[in-house]
Amino acid sequence: MRLILMGPPGAGKGTQARVVAEHFGVPAISTGDIFRANVSQGTALGVEAKRYMDAGEYVPDDVTNRMVRDRIDEPDAAPGFLLDGYPRTLDQVEELDGMIAHTGHSLDAAVVLTVDPEELVQRLLQRAQTDGRTDDTEDVIRRRQEVYAEQTEPLIGVYRERGILVELDGMGEVSAVTQRIFDALDVIPQS
Repeated sequence: MRLILMGPPGAGKGTQARVVAEHFGVPAISTGDIFRANVSQGTALGVEAKRYMDAGEYVPDDVTNRMVRDRIDEPDAAPGFLLDGYPRTLDQVEELDGMIAHTGHSLDAAVVLTVDPEELVQRLLQRAQTDGRTDDTEDVIRRRQEVYAEQTEPLIGVYRERGILVELDGMGEVSAVTQRIFDALDVIPQS
């Protein structure tokens, strides 16, 4: 299974990605986790990424594309993968298409979780307190929502046109959202 998990920051993508990836026996690949690991290790990429992350902006496509390409070329991703946080722009959609076509496969599904915007703010403020996420201030959270609306929501239309979009309610108990995802994806043929 080759799929992407989309939704605004705080929609529960990271929580769902691990469970869904395990269900399909593929790695969950989170660009946010990759960025944060580089930041904590103080790599050159991490220093560059931190500048953008702290401002609530997206890390530039060229940096992100290289990281994703390298990751999906690893052996554990040969049977498939779940991408969390990528693609985020129309240019990244084209890059991902090329990366997947290179393997002889195609994207099986694009799942988008929908959540009330004010609920997102509260979720992320709570996460900031419990996880010590310094990048989750209310101003940065609201800016991320704006950036998502501007740059990522157009991707929903692209995947809808391709007939692979799966829109699901991301509100409610984690287990209920997980079950909605399983119910929708278990019937989709894999490339």
